[in-house]
Amino acid sequence: MPPFRVLVVCTGNVYRSPLAECLLRHRLLEHRQVIQVSSAGTRAVVGLPVAAAVASFLAGRGVQPCGVGSRRLASEMVENADLVLGAAREHREAAVRLSPVRALSRAFTFREFARLVRSEDAAGVADPAARFAALVQGAAARRGAVSTRMGDVDVEDPLGAPPPQVHECLVQIEETVERIVAPMRTGWHPSSSTAG
Repeated sequence: MPPFRVLVVCTGNVYRSPLAECLLRHRLLEHRQVIQVSSAGTRAVVGLPVAAAVASFLAGRGVQPCGVGSRRLASEMVENADLVLGAAREHREAAVRLSPVRALSRAFTFREFARLVRSEDAAGVADPAARFAALVQGAAARRGAVSTRMGDVDVEDPLGAPPPQVHECLVQIEETVERIVAPMRTGWHPSSSTAG
């Protein structure tokens, strides 16, 4: 089975998306052969390192920054992705504009996907790539039926914000990543989720 590809998108690809990328890679390390995670920015300046606050946050959790610097979002990245996670609605919409047919059922915001994903959608599926694919399919089917309060599906851009606000944003991303990877773990039950 081909690898399952996750693409994380924000604006500059120096705060939100690289943090989510690195945390997802770290949490899914045991599946790294079959689940590939990358990130890009809709208005990224190519080659910039992650923000110092992100590097410090990751180091505090024993996680190495990943990737080779910021990348600009391109249509082929979206075309090759099995799941696109945008920091905010604008990033989800940018992915859909680049590849409407491919991305429509595979693009979510971080927080939207965290709310919609359910472990039972992948019940009995052992292969990690197939399991993730089933989770995405279930979340897409649920999107119209589940109320996701639209005002709070975005993770705000911390660029230029004071340090406490930046830290709050990074913690929010970390918590969202935890909710996203939880259904990938064996023995996870919806009642143990704090998503809401």
